[in-house]
Amino acid sequence: MRVYGANQVADFFLARSNPEFGDLLSNLKLQKLCYYAAGIIAAVRNNDDCPLFNDSIEAWQHGPVVPTQYHRFSEFRAENIPPLESFDFGQFEERDQSVLDDVYNFYGQYSAWKLRNMTHEERPWIEAYDRVDKTISAAELRNYFSQEITDEYIESYHA
Repeated sequence: MRVYGANQVADFFLARSNPEFGDLLSNLKLQKLCYYAAGIIAAVRNNDDCPLFNDSIEAWQHGPVVPTQYHRFSEFRAENIPPLESFDFGQFEERDQSVLDDVYNFYGQYSAWKLRNMTHEERPWIEAYDRVDKTISAAELRNYFSQEITDEYIESYHA
């Protein structure tokens, strides 16, 4: 199991976006996709020492945010981030790429604000937002998302 950089994960989603279909990502939406990807990976790997990426996820006013990614794309404000023209999808293990594809296909159908509102109803954000330390841990992600996905999905990751 590989640990990637948050930049790699964000770039994966940006490479998947397709403006011809109105399929674009704002910074807000990209943050939520990275959060959901980290959560699903935490659940399927079931190993807090092997997260999707090592960059921290924090509970901010508008939901979970990877601060390094937020600052990287802050110049776009609420506008869409241009999709990547070229990207090496082969840098991801096949099973990780499959999870990222699933996250993009499922959560990517929702608007940024819908995703924001969804995260506001989920335990990892709620609990971290009420703390002084707003970091959402890998264990919190694993505990929550392992209840949100099926055992069959987890088994398929390890097959």
